[in-house]
Amino acid sequence: MKWRIGDVTVTKIVELEATGGSRFILPDASPEAIRPISWLIPHFADEQGRLKMSIHALLVEAPGADGKGRRIIVDTCLGNDKKHRRIPTWNDRAGTFLADMTAAGFPPETIDTVLCTHLHVDHVGWNTRWDGAKWVPTFRKAKYLFGRVEFEHWSRQTAREDMVHVVADSITPIMEAGLAQLVEWDHEICPGVRLTPTTGHSPGHTSVLISSQGEDAMITGDFAHHPCQLAHPEWASTADFDKPAAEATRRRLFGELAGKPILVIGTHFSGPTAGRVVRDGDAWKMLV
Repeated sequence: MKWRIGDVTVTKIVELEATGGSRFILPDASPEAIRPISWLIPHFADEQGRLKMSIHALLVEAPGADGKGRRIIVDTCLGNDKKHRRIPTWNDRAGTFLADMTAAGFPPETIDTVLCTHLHVDHVGWNTRWDGAKWVPTFRKAKYLFGRVEFEHWSRQTAREDMVHVVADSITPIMEAGLAQLVEWDHEICPGVRLTPTTGHSPGHTSVLISSQGEDAMITGDFAHHPCQLAHPEWASTADFDKPAAEATRRRLFGELAGKPILVIGTHFSGPTAGRVVRDGDAWKMLV
């Protein structure tokens, strides 16, 4: 799946899709609560009210300031061979993600920038791969951009053992290889592609704004996990670091996006993945 925003192209590469089994992340989104939200069906939920979700990367191709094209991977999914993951289907995977990237025209060696909207397990996994002896950078010719606030938080904390493992196998090897760049909330990656703070889900969470030739788009990251949160912005993710702040971010952004010709590309939105936000009574919905 591919979208064009002016001179910028965004391509989706899927690692994992599922229908149902998502109550662990959105506990309020029961089938009984989802079925009345008719616009979610069939793209984002099935007729039984089970959510459809996706873990995918977004490959951004953009003109560079030096006249050379840029190839940016936004979030690197789960990765293969990773241990100590809390979700069974996320643990010790042996998937075809890199082959699928290559088949789509994006061999790993052609990527010049890796951007992690935040450092949770399903956004950093393919930062590294196992070479038989150690974890090594997957995108060896790329600069990896980590939010400074996000990195400083997770690199210091020890309370969440699962995140200790994520940092050890997917973040620290990048730092040791000298490929990491710590960036601020509003960092410009290249002309027309920049970060914007979307706090609440994680301490330094950011989203990506794209603007080119009068057209605009936003890559969400996880300030919203599923389009059902347009209808119910109060539905918190169990992974939200600061639930009141996360809800406030959703309400602010949905309000700002509503009715504007801005393509919203969801980092976990299944099916068509992208659409435009419009008002729907006291809440919002997505038109695809």
